[in-house]
Amino acid sequence: ISTDTDVSLSSCPFVPIGMAGFAAIVAYGLHTLKSRGNTKMSLHLIHMHVAAQGCVVGAMTVVTGYSMYQEFWAKPKPLKKRCCLGLAGGACFS
Repeated sequence: ISTDTDVSLSSCPFVPIGMAGFAAIVAYGLHTLKSRGNTKMSLHLIHMHVAAQGCVVGAMTVVTGYSMYQEFWAKPKPLKKRCCLGLAGGACFS
């Protein structure tokens, strides 16, 4: 697991995309508020909330998957050299 704590919005392009999706869904929900028909206000707000939250959670899931891919599969694995001091002469092997 990476211990790098320097995280900026430019390093995770999906964070602004998730925030923009959240804002777009809320704006669309507020725009359609007058033409909701027979739907109750509380049900309309719940649908808006679930859609906006789903957009943000989806973006976070993509970022987490992408970070895991970069950290565990995209990097070449360095060769580990292990030493065994219990052997005669402290011989090392890889």
